[in-house]
Amino acid sequence: MSTPTPAPPGKPGTPGTPGGPGTSGANPGEPRLPLIIRAMGVIERAGNALPHPFWLFWILSGILAVVSAVLAAADVSVVSPADDKTVTVQNLISGDGLAMAVSTMIENFATFPPMATIVVVIMGVAVAERSGFLAALMRVGVSRVPASWVVFAVAFAGTVAHVASAAAYIILVPLGGLAFRAVGKSPILGIVVAYTAIASGYDASPLPTPNDAIFAGITTAAAQIVGGDDAYVSPLSNWFFNIASSFLLAVVITLVTKYVLSKRPDLDADPDADLDDLGGLTLSDRERSALRRAVCTLLAAVVVMTAVLLPTSSPLRGDGGSIVESPFLDGIAAVVAFLFGLVGIVYGLRSGSIKKAADVPKLMAEGIKQMAPVLVLFFAIAQFLAYFDWTGIGDVLAVRAAEALQSSGLPIVVVFLLILLLLTLVNVMVTSGSAMWALAAPVLVPMLMLVSVPAETTQALFRIADSGSTAITPMSPYFLMALGFLQRYRRNAGIGTLASYTLPLAVAMTVAWTLLFLAWWAMGIPLGPGAPVR
Repeated sequence: MSTPTPAPPGKPGTPGTPGGPGTSGANPGEPRLPLIIRAMGVIERAGNALPHPFWLFWILSGILAVVSAVLAAADVSVVSPADDKTVTVQNLISGDGLAMAVSTMIENFATFPPMATIVVVIMGVAVAERSGFLAALMRVGVSRVPASWVVFAVAFAGTVAHVASAAAYIILVPLGGLAFRAVGKSPILGIVVAYTAIASGYDASPLPTPNDAIFAGITTAAAQIVGGDDAYVSPLSNWFFNIASSFLLAVVITLVTKYVLSKRPDLDADPDADLDDLGGLTLSDRERSALRRAVCTLLAAVVVMTAVLLPTSSPLRGDGGSIVESPFLDGIAAVVAFLFGLVGIVYGLRSGSIKKAADVPKLMAEGIKQMAPVLVLFFAIAQFLAYFDWTGIGDVLAVRAAEALQSSGLPIVVVFLLILLLLTLVNVMVTSGSAMWALAAPVLVPMLMLVSVPAETTQALFRIADSGSTAITPMSPYFLMALGFLQRYRRNAGIGTLASYTLPLAVAMTVAWTLLFLAWWAMGIPLGPGAPVR
């Protein structure tokens, strides 16, 4: 699906720019925006100075090589708690290091945990998305609710929309404006609610998403640093927590919108705004029929799967009839892909978006094509993580950091909050979740595992930081996309305009989500199937 080009922010001193009318208040007689909003311009310039994540990981690999040489020369070592063996830092700038880097390059990429999983999941999701099923489901979800529930409906739809990955922004953000406009509310507010629900709640979804597969793969690789090859984190490891998070965030968005944002005096659209090209919320008779068949098919498939899983002797269960450790959960990515593919095919055949069998693999290929930038990034990440593991620096950092934590006497909750703050600040600059987690997981996951914090818990903590500040940073390409949709209703809207709307929502969502995590930890509720929180 192509990405619409937002109206350009322009140059300073022109409408719609950080330094122009309606944004920064730099012109005489205009109020200045809060300091944090004006700081967005500084963040944007600093972030733009960073290299592309692909090159960033190769630069980090070079830095890792130099650090490994220094530590190896100093004969730095630790005793690994995993097997009581001494781990000595190995020099990446050596004959052995060069031989390892060259000989394992293909294997590193091919065996990178998220690789195969995300490709399989995205093939199924692509059929559901490109056949029109997900778009139809979202349109129905935000159109068939009373006016008093439209804010919650759009916000909750934003969390569900994550199954469509980046397409969620393209589909739901303009629909949010339409939904609010249809019930007499400000379409500007609808754009803001939809965008913030997706961006600052990106890692909370009641349905398994491609991101779950990516994060689980990276977490698994990090957990194996101290847990050995048997360490494994499932794509469903945070599922229970995600379900609760999606409902909580939708409620928070509803309350902040009602009691804070709706009180703003600048919610009216331009009187001459051209809204004819924004489409509508209604489905055709054929689309409604296709949606009903697809949903019925999905329900039937779930019933059949449940019936197969019910007997304790089911071949999809594990030893002793276990579901937690079973072929079913081991292959959950394939199950998710199958379900999405199935409903997409049923919808497409009835709606006419799929006319023959050959169209299905074409849609799958288009989905893989859309993921090509991520797969290219995976190549660089896979090499960096392999080098990091080979040098032994990960073991040294994890053990030494864990020892420092134990000797500091800091309550683990304080450690959680410090990690959350650090990752939130990093997320403002590095908005790629997979890139940021690939950087943080090899250190944080083993470090916390050594003080008895499960890898799944660290991953849940990361989800909050990876999402919370996303809606306010202009470093996200989807920020400018949302700005483009906003400018259809208000032509002079700029970066500061959108950030000033999203800031109260993003802050409230992050605080509420953090409190939920801490309560979850205190009560010891499992984060997902077979995933204890502590």
